[in-house]
Amino acid sequence: MDQQQSPRPVRPGAESTVCSHCGEVAEGTQPTWTCSVENHTRHYFCEACARANLRAIESRLDSAWW
Repeated sequence: MDQQQSPRPVRPGAESTVCSHCGEVAEGTQPTWTCSVENHTRHYFCEACARANLRAIESRLDSAWW
């Protein structure tokens, strides 16, 4: 029997993530960053922006209110 070749796995860190608040760029998805879904769109926030706006994030305020 022939074995089917699986598609090549995507390399971790092949894409960059940009903070929606300050514009910081990071390789891949960072474990300390926060992801928020606003109006059906994902927004990523770096650790510094997430910490600075923690209360607004927990209150579910859109980032436009920060």
